[in-house]
Amino acid sequence: MHAWICEQATGLDGLRWAELPDPQPGPGQVRVAIEAASLNFPDWLIVNGQYQMKPPLPFVPGAEFCGRVVALGAGVDAALLGRRVAGFAGLGGFATQTVAPAAALLPLPESLPPEAGAALLLTYGTVAHALQRAALRAGETLLVLGAAGGVGTAAIQLAKAAGARVLAVASTPEKRQACLDIGADQALPTEGLREALKAAASQGVDAVLDPVGGPLAEAALRALAWRGRYLVVGFAQGQIPALPWNLLLLKEAALLGVWWGEFAKREPAANAALLAGLLPLWEQGSVRPVLDQVLPMRELPAAFARMTARAVVGKLVLRNE
Repeated sequence: MHAWICEQATGLDGLRWAELPDPQPGPGQVRVAIEAASLNFPDWLIVNGQYQMKPPLPFVPGAEFCGRVVALGAGVDAALLGRRVAGFAGLGGFATQTVAPAAALLPLPESLPPEAGAALLLTYGTVAHALQRAALRAGETLLVLGAAGGVGTAAIQLAKAAGARVLAVASTPEKRQACLDIGADQALPTEGLREALKAAASQGVDAVLDPVGGPLAEAALRALAWRGRYLVVGFAQGQIPALPWNLLLLKEAALLGVWWGEFAKREPAANAALLAGLLPLWEQGSVRPVLDQVLPMRELPAAFARMTARAVVGKLVLRNE
């Protein structure tokens, strides 16, 4: 097999494409021939030593992948052999093969291509969990920050599937048009967001989904309606905001943290049901991962460069030929 090895957590100069022995699955594990893997912002943080999880060196980065099961460890159901699966293992995805716990994999229908399968679990799992936390109902209004990114595009689709009205915030006209194209009811600019929200939602918004943090958070918090819910998903902008929390009291609003990865570990049965619920939405056409570019696996440095330039709409995917 071949894989990107992170020998030093110093960014691109610490990565090397190398040949490694084929991994052998242990009890409860399978070996997956990776067809595609997607990039997520934590992948960049990990290879730079900036993520809360700091794996021992050397390691193979890549949290999310899609492929076929080619070998089984002891105790694994033989029906998995040959199945296309999606996996979110935290590490190991930027490679031609990986080993993962069978229980952590989602068997996929053959109608779902590997590029889409590689872009499914983290973003859609995160958003589905977030909307459960918010108890978002049909007819309510959801404000999505960073709406053109992977989490944002998933939020637009899942919220619309739930019958909600969606206000999407994105930084450029091209990104705002992309949000409208996948179903957002309105797309708002980042500049002058507070005034734009007053015009778009004079009665306030019922929930905010925030994967970016930074200076937009206060305008979003102020836009909450009575008993609104603010979902803290991440800080892709790089800044953890300091906010006027008295607004939560005045609005009797709720601040909700969303960490899908930890939820999946602590509540595996609930997570399995959550992810299984995404597949009917794929079959219905409500879920369609937005793919910015599909690049060869060996072009990981170019993919990271595009990600860090904040040029991505949806998800970047690497494909093994």
